[in-house]
Amino acid sequence: MTHDSLSPEVYTELVELGRRLYERSLIRKAQEEITDPRGQPIGWLLDTRMPMLESRTFIEVGTVLAERLFAKGIHQVAGRGFGAYAIVGSILSCTDHGTFRGGFVREQRKRYGRKRLVEGPLRLDEPVVVVDDILNSGHSTLRTASLLRSEGYRVEGALTLFNFTWSEGRRLLETNGLWVDSLLDLNLKSAGPSESDSPPLSHEHEAHPEETDMAR
Repeated sequence: MTHDSLSPEVYTELVELGRRLYERSLIRKAQEEITDPRGQPIGWLLDTRMPMLESRTFIEVGTVLAERLFAKGIHQVAGRGFGAYAIVGSILSCTDHGTFRGGFVREQRKRYGRKRLVEGPLRLDEPVVVVDDILNSGHSTLRTASLLRSEGYRVEGALTLFNFTWSEGRRLLETNGLWVDSLLDLNLKSAGPSESDSPPLSHEHEAHPEETDMAR
């Protein structure tokens, strides 16, 4: 979908949603102490659980994602980890675009009860899309897809909130047979993630949501 095919009202709403999601997720070092997985201080991070666990954003984001999945003929989504749980739920809540089924993927098979690796009513005879909050290196999303495939599911794509364009995540997933779609691309032009207080949106991404995948 291009800008020309959108009404001015819809276009404006998509731009506002992308900016609001970004602004509410962004945590800077001036606000609180934040570190990378090695414990080293960093300048910023994106915590999508902040906006996605508020009802307004939960519904708005879920509606946009459900529309995209519906357009692709996808009715099953699955996620792994806290960043994905609210996204799965937000899509399932949008019944205007058909009935969706969701699943949560465990890191390891549960040792008791039903002993499942994948929880939920997902069907093996229909395609599944992995949802995640952030696409960076792509390894976490690919790990989720691999766990689903090990259980016999046909995983076709990955749908994320943010894509860090300076990383190789998109290429990694596409190399492994997954299409990739993101609400918003973030383009860090000059400074590394630990050197800047925020990951900048390029001018084009702020002005044209179809270029950030906001309006597909």
